[in-house]
Amino acid sequence: MMKTTLLATLLGSAAAFAPAQNAGSKATTALNAKKSAALPFLPYPENLTGYVGDDIGFDPLRISDYFPMDYLREAELKHSRICMLAITGYITVDLGYTVHPYGEGLSSAAAHNVLVEKGVMGNALVFIGLFEIVSYLGVAEMLQGSGRAPGDFGFGTFYLEGKTEEEIKKIKYQEIMNGRLAMMAFSGVATQSVLFDVGFPYIGAN
Repeated sequence: MMKTTLLATLLGSAAAFAPAQNAGSKATTALNAKKSAALPFLPYPENLTGYVGDDIGFDPLRISDYFPMDYLREAELKHSRICMLAITGYITVDLGYTVHPYGEGLSSAAAHNVLVEKGVMGNALVFIGLFEIVSYLGVAEMLQGSGRAPGDFGFGTFYLEGKTEEEIKKIKYQEIMNGRLAMMAFSGVATQSVLFDVGFPYIGAN
């Protein structure tokens, strides 16, 4: 009986130390895991694998662990394209080129309030809303496994004809990078022009 009790005690003691050894093993594995190229002190976000730009591995908040990557890439492409158009339009207006008569003689920053008062921005909101409703049909099908690539609406891709797979990947990567730059640029330009009442190139203060 005494021998049995002693044996049980020894086994229990050995088991008590097992978690510490496993934890050490996990810690070693984590240290040796693939690191993000953008943030080498953080592990690589695995869900970015296979997407354009996945080599950068920038996802410090690990958003890709909680939301579908197709949805995240769709949102990024949408905001990228909007901001590439927005920064171009913002600068064009501040250089004196306008399309709508209500905006004639106004800066981009000043035009907003005037166009809201005239109802132009309300009309724009309606058309944007309609586009969002229609475009989400494609997004919903994509999330259900239709095979649709994020951001692909089936038009405006003539420049990809005759290109190799590597060339297409490079072009898509350039769109992502230019889109990210445009998002930062539009934020900076809008802030500078409103806070300091300056036009292009949005440097200094009047």
